[in-house]
Amino acid sequence: MNKKDNVLQALKFAAFSASAGVIQVVSFTLLNELLPQTESSNAIAQWFFNSEYGASYLVALVLSVLWNFTFNRKFTFKSAANIPVAMLKVFGFYCVFTPVSVILGEMVAQNTTWEFAEYVILGVTMITNMTTEFLFCRFFVYKDSMNTAKKEKEISNA
Repeated sequence: MNKKDNVLQALKFAAFSASAGVIQVVSFTLLNELLPQTESSNAIAQWFFNSEYGASYLVALVLSVLWNFTFNRKFTFKSAANIPVAMLKVFGFYCVFTPVSVILGEMVAQNTTWEFAEYVILGVTMITNMTTEFLFCRFFVYKDSMNTAKKEKEISNA
């Protein structure tokens, strides 16, 4: 790939990430603002309904990742790679990124008195996520399969 192709790929990734970001912000906001506080003897339910940041972020992240993976595989990286394998690699990335971002985000949210701290935390986390996920996908997930969907399609039509 030449420099122009690399820049175009990064711009496509950023555009799809922005659309996934809209999904993440809207779902985070709905959960953060509308999820009722509740008492429960179940520790997971207690955390989910009463956390300052983590539970809403986790649900919003999953929704945005599914959106982003689908569109970036097809349109940004144009990969014909085995979808379950590619998804498993991205899942591996999120097995590291998610706990770190949830724990750090929750720690900051609990120790901050700003009125909209959770939204600042979300923004910083989303920028970090977009940057690290692009590098991970570009150089690990789709390294050897970029632009193969187009080639396979041309071969099957020949």
